[in-house]
Amino acid sequence: MREIISITLVIIGALVGAGFASGQEIFSFFYLYGVYGVFGIILMCILMYILIYKTLKIIYLNKIDNYNEFLKLFLKENKANKIINIIINILLLFSFFIMVAGFGAYFEQELGINRLFGSFLFSFLCAIVFFLDIKGILKISNIVVPVLIIFIIFIGIKNILNIQDIKLIRTKNNWIMSSILYTSYNLILLIPVLISLRKQISKELNIKYIAFFSSIIINILAILIFMLMAEWNLIDLEKQEMPAIYIVRNKFFEFRNMYAFIILASIFTTAISVGIGFLQNISKNKKSYTQYVIIMCITSLFITKIGFSKVMNFIYPVFGYFGIMQIVLILTRKLKNDIAK
Repeated sequence: MREIISITLVIIGALVGAGFASGQEIFSFFYLYGVYGVFGIILMCILMYILIYKTLKIIYLNKIDNYNEFLKLFLKENKANKIINIIINILLLFSFFIMVAGFGAYFEQELGINRLFGSFLFSFLCAIVFFLDIKGILKISNIVVPVLIIFIIFIGIKNILNIQDIKLIRTKNNWIMSSILYTSYNLILLIPVLISLRKQISKELNIKYIAFFSSIIINILAILIFMLMAEWNLIDLEKQEMPAIYIVRNKFFEFRNMYAFIILASIFTTAISVGIGFLQNISKNKKSYTQYVIIMCITSLFITKIGFSKVMNFIYPVFGYFGIMQIVLILTRKLKNDIAK
């Protein structure tokens, strides 16, 4: 059971970044569809369970050690593999940019400090970690993720007990596609994490429990954040880069600092995860590694000027459409053909 819990927390940590914890993802991909957004979250939960289960099973049975080996199970052509690897690296890079923009957005929304300063401070701290190669910092997620889960559940239940007037307004259609896109781009980021977890799985039976608990926890957290916004005016939420933080600050003032700390810690660990993933994939030696760190951190400051929500709402759907192909490949692969080597 300890193994299942530990792996589940790593998966949750990979899924919960700046967009999810701040409420921006839930707002953009689900809340704007009104009550149908709840159906979208449930659909996402079902898809997450199936995809995490099948992906982990494929990785486990075929003893996959890297993303290239995973791609070779579906695509035999080297050119296709290279193109997909490039796309994955671009997604990792822009995910890092989004984390930096999210940190800057918090500074501006909650502290009234220019977002560029917050992003500069954040990218500087990330650069230090990248240069020192302190991978142990990722272990913070083992503490942050359980605290985040407990806090969201606590605030969520407290909120539900005090809801007076639900104001769900449907401003968009096609909630099914939105749910699929959300699942799709998250899976792209999640697969490298699942591959790294393969050696920690002691027996095949644990895979279904890991997939079940991961999907259920994400579903519960998403619905609670969704309900957190339910009695607020849509116009007020649209103005916020981080709607969940805005609501906690106004409705649960005494918990604002704790929630802010948890979110910022989540953003930091997620940024380091995707940043190291990108750097390790693209760097050929120490010199190029250093150059890419500098370029990546400086470039992130220019992206920050565009805005956290604008970058996220453009980049994630684009990669979501790309990831649909990957979902189809995973869903149509027969597990009985996968034999442990």
